Amino acid sequence: MQFHQYNDTNTLNEDFAKRLVTLLNEAITERGRAYLVVSGGRTPTALFNALSEAELAWENVTILLADERFVPVDATDSNERLVKANLLQANAAKAEFISLYASAATAEQSIAKVLPRIASLPSFDAVILGMGEDGHTASLFPCSAELTAGLSADAPAVLAVNPTTAPFQRISLSLPRLLDTQHLFIHLVGSGKLAVLKSAQAGTDVTSMPIRAILQQPDVDVAVMYAAN
Repeated sequence: MQFHQYNDTNTLNEDFAKRLVTLLNEAITERGRAYLVVSGGRTPTALFNALSEAELAWENVTILLADERFVPVDATDSNERLVKANLLQANAAKAEFISLYASAATAEQSIAKVLPRIASLPSFDAVILGMGEDGHTASLFPCSAELTAGLSADAPAVLAVNPTTAPFQRISLSLPRLLDTQHLFIHLVGSGKLAVLKSAQAGTDVTSMPIRAILQQPDVDVAVMYAAN
């Protein structure tokens, strides 16, 4: 694991955006298209704003979320809504976006519509993950009955998750789908998140802190991008 610490979030976001643009440019040059996975929440909003202004062949970039709340895309709590309002703007408005939401009675019933969108995608070029205070990442929650299935080596690309300590049903990329990437980043802001990361590094039980499944896997280089404030 590489650990990159910055003096403030502005410096972090500026450097992170540059790194991502470089990686996406390389992917476009090598195979004609780049695939970027992002996460929702408050932390990445400023990064999204910076990235949206970048000079890049965005029409050759596909963007999707690591996870989504099972709410309509125009709902306040929708990660898709946040990404469209902050990342798919300015230059990045030309990017393709693949939704993890599909209208259905339950998240489980939506999977049949969502899975074909994701299952056929090639290896990602960059995946950006966050981390909760409980050590969850994407929507792989330690409290959910679906965690073991989501961490399994033969897990489908996406699955429905029912957290008991967080609101809403979720749609989440599985661990093997998240790890099918050239570069994996964990984006953290705040001293509290650093304490959670250190706790995760100190143990091995992935069911109590699913972020450990990312930190302990041997196949993909993980870079932590961190600022205290």
